[in-house]
Amino acid sequence: MRTRLLVAGLLLALSGCSTVGGWFGGTPKAKPAELVDFTPAASLAEAWKGETGDAAGHVFHPQADGDNLFAAGGSRVARFAVDSGRLVWREDVGVKLSAGAGVGEGLVLAGGAKGELLALEPASGQVRWKATLSSEVTGQLLAVADTVIARTGDGRVHGLAAADGSRKWLYTRSLPALSLRGSGGMAARDDVVYAGFPGGKLVALDAANGAQLWEATVALPRGATELERVADVMGAPVVDALQVCAVAYQGRLACFDRRNGAPRWARDISSNSGIAMDARNLYLTDDKDAVIAYDKDSGRAGWRQDKLARRQVTAPLAFGDWVVVGDGEGYVHVLSADDGRFVARAQVDSGVRTAPVDIGPGFAVQTAKGSVVAFRLK
Repeated sequence: MRTRLLVAGLLLALSGCSTVGGWFGGTPKAKPAELVDFTPAASLAEAWKGETGDAAGHVFHPQADGDNLFAAGGSRVARFAVDSGRLVWREDVGVKLSAGAGVGEGLVLAGGAKGELLALEPASGQVRWKATLSSEVTGQLLAVADTVIARTGDGRVHGLAAADGSRKWLYTRSLPALSLRGSGGMAARDDVVYAGFPGGKLVALDAANGAQLWEATVALPRGATELERVADVMGAPVVDALQVCAVAYQGRLACFDRRNGAPRWARDISSNSGIAMDARNLYLTDDKDAVIAYDKDSGRAGWRQDKLARRQVTAPLAFGDWVVVGDGEGYVHVLSADDGRFVARAQVDSGVRTAPVDIGPGFAVQTAKGSVVAFRLK
């Protein structure tokens, strides 16, 4: 029974709350909002384009590391030079991939749909080691404190030795009957891993041994049906020197003290994509595809850009004076970080499902067809 409910949850996460009926023979999917006209206030140009493999419904996270960008898709992992897009290597690992790329501890990481976790040499792309986890590898892959950390779809967080892939620790939680694809992101800082879970919980784990340091409640499930009670933490938490923040579907945006998980502030709002943070604000894409800014210290609402309704907008990237999002129709939108107005727009070959990534001289997006596209923004 849980498998059937989980499938419904995956569809919900990909389509957005307002479109559920279309999957089950009800109301057809609502038409995406028309793009609004505006006078560009910044120059946005494609710098280069590379290829991995078709996402096949999975969500991949390209990862920049110094002068390189690593990306995964299909059955391939690739390394590109950030400045030119030159393909340094691209390896077919012989596994249907579901997560990646992760970078750290001298490794490039990718995860498979059947629980495979692969660690590759950054210089050559050769597989250094391979481990088999308990189910499909999902979300971000981290490497910190001599430990590789991966999530699987059965609610487990796995800590493996970076040297050889042997198990160091395992953190397990029970999952609710219904959960969403895209829930359960992770972030790390100062050898602590912050992980969000279905059911609205955020935990801090010691990266070296998996010990739980604290647990906090982002949102509480509410409602009479399983669907109404979905309150999953969506996307990756964001962390600064003082606090860690996360957002839940049908729940809240909440920030907590990094040291002990004590609540700092919270706002009732729902997101099925995630958040970003800079020195001033938190930026959130809500479940109606509005992009919203909040003061990160007080939670006071700032601006709201609601002209992208029903376009399946990604979590934001905070990028200097700008906030960047992609959408399911294959457009990249640049907003002013000051007031949320549109300042630039570009189109790629297919839908963008995960937040753009900062690559230093610009940013990059990965499309559903497996293209990795880098942009320069001035």
